[in-house]
Amino acid sequence: MHAVVFAYHDVGVNCLRALLHEGIQIDLVVTHQDDPNENVWFGSVAKLCEDQKIPYVTPNAAQLIELVPQIQKLAPDYLFSFYYRHMIPAELLACAKIAALNMHGSLLPKYRGRAPVNWAILHGETETGATLHVMEVKPDAGDIVGQSAVLIGPNETATDVFVKVSQAAVNVINQVLPELVQGRVPRKPNLLSDGSYFGGRKPSDGEILWQQTAQQVHDLVRAVAPPYPGAFTDWQGQRMIVARTSLEGPFPAQLDLETPGIQVVDNQVFGIGGDQQAVEILNWFTAKTH
Repeated sequence: MHAVVFAYHDVGVNCLRALLHEGIQIDLVVTHQDDPNENVWFGSVAKLCEDQKIPYVTPNAAQLIELVPQIQKLAPDYLFSFYYRHMIPAELLACAKIAALNMHGSLLPKYRGRAPVNWAILHGETETGATLHVMEVKPDAGDIVGQSAVLIGPNETATDVFVKVSQAAVNVINQVLPELVQGRVPRKPNLLSDGSYFGGRKPSDGEILWQQTAQQVHDLVRAVAPPYPGAFTDWQGQRMIVARTSLEGPFPAQLDLETPGIQVVDNQVFGIGGDQQAVEILNWFTAKTH
């Protein structure tokens, strides 16, 4: 079996390794150049390609369409997308002789779109996972090929959960590869009406709104904790990044639960939510100003 793979991030590295382990011939990898303005804390698909002597290219979104003749000539059985960040044009999807398949970091149809792990934590979910699905022009909309669920602990950050989702992605690939190498693609409907779609997140979306509940504040902090840009609040004229919080208490009796916002008691820092519940701030630091 021959494949062309679009890949980035830990999920890209881990799923590529799984394909290689199964003996799939990878004729080309399409990946991204790392963004110098991004905190790159994850594995490098480009480095894996160099180590394994796999040809790779790093086009920008506008250049993808130029790959059509090259990929048509390769005539891959499968086209895979593992955490690749650009929409792949329909003309490229059509190059796959059997199917074009994408790995998405949620239990579809929930959390279609961007940043699925962050959104799941933000919404207080207790589980998420990885889904391999047939690629269509509409994002994350094609039939489901395989899924693997993971639990989200009450204090786990997006990075913690991403590690689990990366492993779940490999589990899904390993589950379905025996059928894929036989040319069979297991399918079940992806019922979009039962799910949800979310867009990308910007650093400014990390602002803590103290009128929200303490639980919502805690979930925001977990969802965007470093190495993501972090939840933030202003205190004594400084912008502070809130990196870790706890709802577990016990909380000092001196806290004024009627007033949302930051309070300091005995050198401990707390936030009061709009539901008159407290969250302890275990780690915060001054934001870097650009």
